[in-house]
Amino acid sequence: MIPATAQDGAVTLDTLSVAGTGVAPVGLNLRTVDRGASRLGLTPLETPASIDIIAGETTRLRGQNTVAEAVTQNATGITTVAAPGNGNGAFTARGFAGPNSIQQLYDGTRLFVGAGTVTFPFDTWNVERIEVLRGPASVLYGDGAIGGVVNVVTKKPVFTPINEARAALGSDGIARLALDSGGPIGDAVAYRFNISGNRAGGWMAPEGDFRNLAVSGALTLQASPDLAFTLSHDFGFQEPARYWGTPLVNGRILDAIRFNNYNTRDSKITWTDNWTQLKTEWNPSADITVRNTAYRLQSRRHWLDVEQYAFNRSTGLIDRSDYLEIYHQQDQVGNRLDATFHGTLFGFRNAFLVGFDVNHIAFTHTNNFYFDTSTSVNPFAYDPGLFPANGRAIPAYATSTNQASVFAENRLVLSDQVSLLAGIRFDAPSLHRQNLQTGASFDRDFQALSYRVGAVYNPTPELALYAQYATATDPVGSLITLSQSLANFKLSTGEQVELGAKGVVWDGRVEWTLAGYRIVKDNLVSTVPGQPTVSTQVGRQSSQGVEAAVSLHLFDAWRVDANLVLLHAQYDAFNQNVGGAVVSYAGRQPIDVPERVANVWLNWAFAPAWEARIGLQYVGETYSDFGNQARRPDYTLVNAGLDYQVTAASRLSLRVYNLFDEVYAISGNAVDGVGTNWLLGRPRSVEVAYNVWTCLGKVESSFCEGGGLR
Repeated sequence: MIPATAQDGAVTLDTLSVAGTGVAPVGLNLRTVDRGASRLGLTPLETPASIDIIAGETTRLRGQNTVAEAVTQNATGITTVAAPGNGNGAFTARGFAGPNSIQQLYDGTRLFVGAGTVTFPFDTWNVERIEVLRGPASVLYGDGAIGGVVNVVTKKPVFTPINEARAALGSDGIARLALDSGGPIGDAVAYRFNISGNRAGGWMAPEGDFRNLAVSGALTLQASPDLAFTLSHDFGFQEPARYWGTPLVNGRILDAIRFNNYNTRDSKITWTDNWTQLKTEWNPSADITVRNTAYRLQSRRHWLDVEQYAFNRSTGLIDRSDYLEIYHQQDQVGNRLDATFHGTLFGFRNAFLVGFDVNHIAFTHTNNFYFDTSTSVNPFAYDPGLFPANGRAIPAYATSTNQASVFAENRLVLSDQVSLLAGIRFDAPSLHRQNLQTGASFDRDFQALSYRVGAVYNPTPELALYAQYATATDPVGSLITLSQSLANFKLSTGEQVELGAKGVVWDGRVEWTLAGYRIVKDNLVSTVPGQPTVSTQVGRQSSQGVEAAVSLHLFDAWRVDANLVLLHAQYDAFNQNVGGAVVSYAGRQPIDVPERVANVWLNWAFAPAWEARIGLQYVGETYSDFGNQARRPDYTLVNAGLDYQVTAASRLSLRVYNLFDEVYAISGNAVDGVGTNWLLGRPRSVEVAYNVWTCLGKVESSFCEGGGLR
């Protein structure tokens, strides 16, 4: 294996690593190579951007079983607005919300959002690390990333034998099983296999149970010292809880209905994803690296639900509406190639990368949007009923999207203390949409140019001061499901200015970051004053804030990891048609965006083989409507854990989630400025897990990714 390094001129095989990455289980990992914020193989100390690198082992030690939990409880300023309609995978960052503003990647490859829905990946068992880039990232990954990027990096094949298994049981019928195995197959081939399954009876009834299965397999062929191939396939199946929220009664959640689910008895949600990738990495010389990724993604999704609930004061009943059946059939194929060249420019060390990215996405949407009915049930004693037989889905529309991009990055090292980083990307997506009922169709082509420039000043090798200017583009809605009404609008544009500092002191026992930024997004679709039926792209939204993170390991028995965000986000110019009149929402806080977010984790190894941890997650108040009348209160969650090292190769863990049983809303709905229902988060629950592992053919916990308390 060629070791990964951040030095210019060195070869990196990070994406095809066969002996792990050396990512620490906790901390900010400022000296770890990250590819989410740059394809040049830089560390966060070398990159003029705000980056979180969350080790997969950190998420598992903290009991975070989903990608959403791992990101929001560890990354700086990232919150979730997860709901069944967005695949339980939508985030907010830096004043912007949703999958069209916070892009999600899988091993560096973009997942195109179908109708605002991302259903893969979801489980942290197969995660090597999660890279979070905060701020505009269109220069790297195209439109839909003005708030940031979440890149899930999977475990890779290893030539060192490793095996780990986990079993867990918990309240609400929770049961989890998982296996991770890897090792050599001869001298030139290595494998990795992961499987994890989870199921539960659920904390709300009826229809509150869930189950899922994730299976990943990969083979690496080290054909020669400078050429490697990795073929992988990932499968995900989910049947999440058929829960769309709890109705508010006079503006609050009643204890008597907190655990009631008002969906129909025969409701269904199923998501199936298959992802195949072939990665090639070639190093024809010490100064040249060529990487290619060819892939195919297939997603099949189905919803059969009644999704809106509102308490009716006049009748005392729960009114149910939006009886929806929807199918997604999405197939995405693509290829990304890039080449990196290390050398000199004007006598200075230089790293230059150039590449292209092509995709084809075929998407079919089957729905029952023609169907309109409602029912009412008693809040306390009710028959959920069945989905109406005359309201089933029919084929609605199909789209074919082709996307081609070219991109380049450059890092010029002026001295041991000063470096300049620049990037540029040109995207040219084209869309064809056909109405499957009428045969009508339209075509739309877009063009977008994004770029960034930044500088890093390193007074010492472990202190970085930086500045960055970046631009970005966002689609008006989901690109591959663009409607006729939005077809003539152009992409929204944005720009960011960011200043920051980060460093490592006391032999790595303290890591810290500090950043300040301002982002402005233009071309929001806004109603024309005086013409309430006419819309144009004149809206503007902005955010500015300060972010800080610190990891302290001053004493062997204690560790503290903490981060904090203070943000001001608002609509600067944004009008909407309300009851036939144009209403301005200028100065209002954007929907779903909190302005205060914080995380704290405290670890205490209080006795030999014992370690306790406690985590606090604070999310500030948010709103469910443009006018900021439907308020969702702030909340603080406390999660705790206790680990006992039973043997050198086994660990027993106790996890308590939401220790004080906080009632809190992840997302919510509103009508005419009045909140109707909140999708509540997990109540207090308990899990007990047992992990066992081996590697190198014997117990050697220091060499195992899953081994030991650290």
